Amino acid sequence: MQITKLEIPGVVLIKPDKFEDSRGYFFESYSKRKYQEIGINEDLLQDNVSFSKQHVLRGLHFQSSNVQGKLVYALQGRVFDVAVDIRKGSPTFKKWVSCELSDKNRMQLWVPPGFAHGFCVLSQSALFCYKCSNYYDPESEVSLAWNDPKIGINWPIDNPILSDKDNNLPSIDEIGDDLLPIYEGNS
Repeated sequence: MQITKLEIPGVVLIKPDKFEDSRGYFFESYSKRKYQEIGINEDLLQDNVSFSKQHVLRGLHFQSSNVQGKLVYALQGRVFDVAVDIRKGSPTFKKWVSCELSDKNRMQLWVPPGFAHGFCVLSQSALFCYKCSNYYDPESEVSLAWNDPKIGINWPIDNPILSDKDNNLPSIDEIGDDLLPIYEGNS
């Protein structure tokens, strides 16, 4: 397994080992023991899969209580994936990191609790997996504007396809402080 620590402490890019022969390939997409060895100590409790068409943008989403860490990766296709530090008091508050995740590169991104997450689809379609450290809680779901200028994400598409929910969201400065997680040291 190859590990790359990104610019924001706690956010990690992971490339599982791949075993390939004439029949195809195999890779271990998750092993609690191996992920704990690299510092991901969250219990991953729920798996989600989404299918999206090209230029669909999903995000930026988080939960205000019952916060979730997410191990994300593309099962099919290519996505531009983003994690935004929204933890009040964090030295990297409002900073973001991105990477391309695809079925070809098999990269995974660990998005720690306290981060907003989003992605846009670069390929014709994408099948995307989220392993979450907490259960989905619709009562605490919060979203912020994908194009918030205070965050300044350089999305690689100009006119994303958005859900009605993601179309008119508040900026991070418009979201109540009580909805943002509090920084408690490095993840």
